[in-house]
Amino acid sequence: MGRVLGIAIWIITVASVWMFVSGRWWFPEAITEHGPRVDSQFMITIVVVGIAFASAQIGLGWVLWKYRDRADSQRAIYSHGNNRLEIVWTVVTAIVFISLAIMGQRVWASLHLHSAPPGSYTVEVVAQQFAWNFHYSGKDGAFGRTNPEMIDDTTNPVGLDDADPNAKDDAVVATLVIPANRSTELILRSKDVTHSFWVPQLRSNRTWCRAWPFTFTSLPIRSASTSWHVPSCAG
Repeated sequence: MGRVLGIAIWIITVASVWMFVSGRWWFPEAITEHGPRVDSQFMITIVVVGIAFASAQIGLGWVLWKYRDRADSQRAIYSHGNNRLEIVWTVVTAIVFISLAIMGQRVWASLHLHSAPPGSYTVEVVAQQFAWNFHYSGKDGAFGRTNPEMIDDTTNPVGLDDADPNAKDDAVVATLVIPANRSTELILRSKDVTHSFWVPQLRSNRTWCRAWPFTFTSLPIRSASTSWHVPSCAG
């Protein structure tokens, strides 16, 4: 049985590594300026984690193979372990993963901790269960006033107040379209529960709730009308 389990672990490990190395399941082409930095950080992280994963699983399979139950097996000997060795591998692991976290935070901070530059193209993303609403301002660049009491999921999903002149030329659609070579600011809002906004082409995944809106800024290097992953979680 030890041999069978060891071989099974090795096969699963090889198959798991192949899924990433083959490139069959990967991100679509990035359309934003920050996309290559995110991809680079993701690749560094996945290589380090992949090496750790493969090493651990190969070692586990070897232990199952070597110390399987046999006719000439001897009684196991208890060992307290090696404190020095445990300290060394704990420190090394901490250094590796803290370094990855710091590198990742630099990329994340450059994307999320800066205000949108003047003249950015702004879109309000209003989420609701099983639907997304993209609110665009008109030619005047000013968003119309919204009123929650005027929300109608069929005719007025974001509650635009028609009494406000700025709302006359606003558009609310179900498709996100962003221009190329112009900073885009997405203001993420929710009408109900917690939502997650995941657009692989933008390399953006943000989760927010009704009482805690988020702002996301990017610089698309080409225009796109794109699909997105839409998970909704009851909060």
